[in-house]
Amino acid sequence: MLDLHRLQLLREFSVRGTIVATASALGYTPSAVSQQLATLERETGVALLDRSPRGAELTDAGRLLVIQAEEILAMVEAAESVLAEQADVALGVVTVTAFPTAAVAFAPELALPLRRHRGMQLVLRQTLLATGTQKVRSREVDIAIVDDWTGKHPGRGADSGLRHVHLLRDPMVLAVPEDHRLADPSYPLVLDRLLNESWIVAPEGERSRYGTDTLFADVGGLPAATWEFEGLGTILSLVSKGIGIAAVPALAMVGAPAGLVYRKLPSPPARHVYAVLRPASLRRPAMRVTLDALRQAARGVEDEIDPLTTKDEPTM
Repeated sequence: MLDLHRLQLLREFSVRGTIVATASALGYTPSAVSQQLATLERETGVALLDRSPRGAELTDAGRLLVIQAEEILAMVEAAESVLAEQADVALGVVTVTAFPTAAVAFAPELALPLRRHRGMQLVLRQTLLATGTQKVRSREVDIAIVDDWTGKHPGRGADSGLRHVHLLRDPMVLAVPEDHRLADPSYPLVLDRLLNESWIVAPEGERSRYGTDTLFADVGGLPAATWEFEGLGTILSLVSKGIGIAAVPALAMVGAPAGLVYRKLPSPPARHVYAVLRPASLRRPAMRVTLDALRQAARGVEDEIDPLTTKDEPTM
């Protein structure tokens, strides 16, 4: 009989591409993963990996088994969800991963309603990379809070088997030191003039950099001076100390340091925030409770950032 845990390891290897990456993702040693996959080969009686001094890759038989493993693991989850549904009580662990600003903003709003369900536990993790959807697909986590800057509805192509629940729209706002002249709400925001300011931006490759680049592209120029720092928390800390100004997603305002003033940008770029999950998992009461709490948390976060995302600023 095939072992479900070993099938999961094989499926994870198909995603990660190497035994080392598979071990790192799942918290094992490479030797332990290699041994488990070798055991799976003995159980099936066929070679699943083609090993060489340069690494390993799936054989044709391995690729076929991965396809079957996907179906088997999905059926097992569906069966577990059906049984959990019969209990009609929120039980067990629900693991959520989120990008940092979402984790900070959503955590307090999630903790309060979920504390009422004593039989369940929420695990909320931060991830710096855009790997949340992949972690849901590989069943490392139950729900991923992800962002999308493209404006295209996700959930197509490789993500078509997952459910995407829209939580909120998150436009960019201008963050300035509280003693800066731009902190005066009557001071007009003229984007091309703002290019004369010293800007603090995220480095290439960070998700929020897309919004900043879009903002500059709309103006048709680049700032005279830019400083690059990783992490929106670091950027806002530097802005609060008067190092420069920054355009950040409004969500970053939640839990940000003191000493900052935020203003609405004319026609700002915006991202959309989604909860991503496997449809079969929604039969678990604990998952339904968590998704309801996420929707409620999104409404609370929207109320918090609403004054700076709806009020018009004076422009020239």
